Amino acid sequence: MRIETLLLHNGCEFDQQTGASSVPIYQASTFHQFDVDNPGQYDYTRSGNPTRQALEDTIAKLEGGCRGFAFASGMAAISTVFLLLSKGDHLIVSQDVYGGTYRVLTQVLNRFGIDSTFVDTTDSEAIIKALQPNTRALYVETPSNPTLKVTDLGLVAKIAKEHKLLSIVDNTFLTPYYQQPLAHGIDIVVHSATKFLGGHSDVVAGLVAVKETSLADQIKTLQNAFGAVLGVQDSWLILRGIKTLQARLDVSTKNAGILAEWLQDHKGIDHVYYTGLPDHDGHHLQNKQASGHGAVLSFDVGSGVQAKQLLQKIRLPLVAVSLGAVESILSYPVLMSHAAMPQEVRRKHGITDGLLRFSVGLENVEDLIDDLSQALDSKVSFAVAR
Repeated sequence: MRIETLLLHNGCEFDQQTGASSVPIYQASTFHQFDVDNPGQYDYTRSGNPTRQALEDTIAKLEGGCRGFAFASGMAAISTVFLLLSKGDHLIVSQDVYGGTYRVLTQVLNRFGIDSTFVDTTDSEAIIKALQPNTRALYVETPSNPTLKVTDLGLVAKIAKEHKLLSIVDNTFLTPYYQQPLAHGIDIVVHSATKFLGGHSDVVAGLVAVKETSLADQIKTLQNAFGAVLGVQDSWLILRGIKTLQARLDVSTKNAGILAEWLQDHKGIDHVYYTGLPDHDGHHLQNKQASGHGAVLSFDVGSGVQAKQLLQKIRLPLVAVSLGAVESILSYPVLMSHAAMPQEVRRKHGITDGLLRFSVGLENVEDLIDDLSQALDSKVSFAVAR
């Protein structure tokens, strides 16, 4: 089945025993064993729960993997995957990676002897140059957060296989609806399901999909041992969100394309980052390896003063962390998603004080343009007055 149908008909669309139109919420921490010599599939919810299993089966099917796993947050998912590495291991990471990922790599895992090198993964030579004898994994965001650099998934998978590395891709921005990294040879896909998969700013969750059974067995052991599993109520909310992913993402992506073009022509904008723009460096590669450009764009207004002025004047979007919701969300990476990065690192990777990230929602796009217009015009007037 095509992905649009698979979102609704994936084997978990109704309860097989009762025919209920959604998977029941099994609000249970433990399960009676009718025969202790032949235990049932479930014994304790940390190890497995039917509601969470339905979500895990769903993300595996959507991503084309052999198995899926659900975690208490996107960072719980990412951190658990990183636990596949051991003391003395090294990994190569996209340089403008999400700030939470940067933090766990540079402030937590480094204390346990796991080192990271951050490179521009759109440059294959930079990846090769960063390889060390103890390199064990490649971790990529594509498009990256927040400057939307596009990395060649097939090339990353090729490099990883040639050097016997684990390849991991954060697919949060595009979801399996637009991009399926496992089909390009990637080993593991991670998601902050808080974002587009949940879609309503009301749940925090993380998902993992794995290509091969042996790797899935390792992650299952880590999930059970570490215990950062997703609760059953939240599992049900993500399952419900996935059902409307196509409708939500198509509208938001269409709005994002219109907004990106409008922002590109505005005199108060220094630069617009959106893969749907034909002059974006990764535009053609994105068209090749994904079926859409997504609903997230970034734009630079020139300075931190002007960025904060705009945030004070904007009316419709939430000014908040996170993205991927039905409502538009305007974020300030310097103080929000990438606050964990030192200033010199942020600036080196293009995350300037004037950069704003816009997760475009389902509002009428003309209303969003009108709102941005009044906020930008106020910003320009403010700048002139100063």
